[in-house]
Amino acid sequence: MPKLRGEAFWRETLRSAHYVVAPMVDQSELAWRLLSRRHGAQLCYTPMLHAQVFLRDANYRRENLYGDACPEDRPLIVQFCANDPEVFVQAALLAQDYCDAIDLNLGCPQMIAKRGHYGAFLQEEWDLLQKMNIDKTVKYAQMLEKAGCQLLTVHGRTKEQKGPLAGVASWDHIQAVRKAVSIPVFANGNIQCLSDVEECIRKTGVHGVMSAEGNLHNPALFEGRNPLVWEMAEEYLEIVRKYPCPLSYVRAHLFKLWHHTLQVYQQLREELAKVKTLDGIVDVNRELKLRCQEEIANQKEGEKPKEGLPFFHWICQPYTRAGPKERCRENGTEKSVRGKRTLEEEEDGNSELLSKNKQKKKLRNPNKSFDPSLKPKYAKCDQCGNPKGNKCVFNMCRGCCKKRAFKETADCPGHGLLFKTKYEKSLSWQHSQRGIQAPEISQRGEAEVGEMAMLKEAGDSTA
Repeated sequence: MPKLRGEAFWRETLRSAHYVVAPMVDQSELAWRLLSRRHGAQLCYTPMLHAQVFLRDANYRRENLYGDACPEDRPLIVQFCANDPEVFVQAALLAQDYCDAIDLNLGCPQMIAKRGHYGAFLQEEWDLLQKMNIDKTVKYAQMLEKAGCQLLTVHGRTKEQKGPLAGVASWDHIQAVRKAVSIPVFANGNIQCLSDVEECIRKTGVHGVMSAEGNLHNPALFEGRNPLVWEMAEEYLEIVRKYPCPLSYVRAHLFKLWHHTLQVYQQLREELAKVKTLDGIVDVNRELKLRCQEEIANQKEGEKPKEGLPFFHWICQPYTRAGPKERCRENGTEKSVRGKRTLEEEEDGNSELLSKNKQKKKLRNPNKSFDPSLKPKYAKCDQCGNPKGNKCVFNMCRGCCKKRAFKETADCPGHGLLFKTKYEKSLSWQHSQRGIQAPEISQRGEAEVGEMAMLKEAGDSTA
């Protein structure tokens, strides 16, 4: 069957999907994808997978894709981060039988992507991107289409817009890309409810709309419903029992689902953070449900949601992050609302921007310095840009070093790789074995010759 392209690929392989769950690190695992599909999602992505690790590590493949095979979980797109065309292709070949398409991440704006030299930080390297079949507004999108891209997702934000600086996505840019290319386009950004999805499709003309934060706070978003939080939480926990995943994923999902309620019941928030078993998480979820049901029973007629929420806190609803310069009133006074600090902010040496953990460490040890200028900068791997081993003989990270050492039959004591040593030991052992076996072979040969001579003599005497 010939490879489907463009519109035909979206229509037949992806079943004309309009409602899409985004790739989310540690959050779009199988159990969450199945929950989302039950409630209106038509297409899901895996979490972003590291192509190089996927290629070299069988356990990584099993834990993130191979072990999650499920007929209900289709159509499915596997997303990779990569910066080497060959590695990307080989990883895609290993994944192709377990999904319906392969996606390359060109949108991750986080510091880890900058260090690893992938995601949004590949946007300036068009030559490399073209080799890898892959997204800069209109010209960027057209270049990707020309390179072979069959489906494009446009986030409508720059790489600087992240965390509390995310802001509103530009649908005008998404619309411009949609008009400029002939391949299907998905939009991502500003999606908090089903009406946002419909408006985005109408304004931009895209084929589908992707949701991340909106989906995490309301997995029934694509159904146009705002269900009770405990209904979604209980259903998700039941799926997790059938398709287990790390407890950290489960806890993170409940923090999102119960976000507004946990502002009310702070003690249960702490319990959820400390619990170490799935049954323990189920117990916390049950207690949250009971507290909310008690609150509902004691509600006064005409009572309205507090804190400016559109619904009561026990109902699945959007959560909008406060920007860094926004103000809020508390006890009649104003205070600034700040989000998480980026690594760049901490690197300016301002102690006021230290994370809470570092502030606590500073209190315990006032002489401790967090000035990054006093710490050695990490050196990059010559091959992939990830941090290299300090004692690596090839100046590479362990993954690249292992690949080269194996290819060249070399040693790298810094990474504990001893391919040359083991090969030489193997040759020495084989040589010693040949030395032991040679006399035995010689003796057996002499015995056989003697035996043949005796048989010949017997034959001659008979004749």
